[in-house]
Amino acid sequence: MKDKSEVLQGTLDMLILKVVALGPIHGYGIAQRMRQISKEVLQVQQGSLYPALHRLEKRGWLESSWQESESGRPAKFYKLSAEGRKQLAQEQLSWERVAGAIALILRTAE
Repeated sequence: MKDKSEVLQGTLDMLILKVVALGPIHGYGIAQRMRQISKEVLQVQQGSLYPALHRLEKRGWLESSWQESESGRPAKFYKLSAEGRKQLAQEQLSWERVAGAIALILRTAE
């Protein structure tokens, strides 16, 4: 069985924005899509996901509306706002810079 990892502190907002950028989606779908895309490595607990969604919506980075889900039940669907697109671009650049710096350290010979 593969080890599953909690999402790193500080990356959850960026990952949510990226998943929502792919198209309107409800909370449970966001968690599923993250798990799928990461090949079952990353998992987001509901206790972290839903407060993050509310925070991102409050900041104006996500917009939401109630729609019927695949199961026929009403669900809150999220989509990226224009401000959210700008924020995602900034966070991706920052992440790439940090990941590159970490890679340099890891490649350093002992």
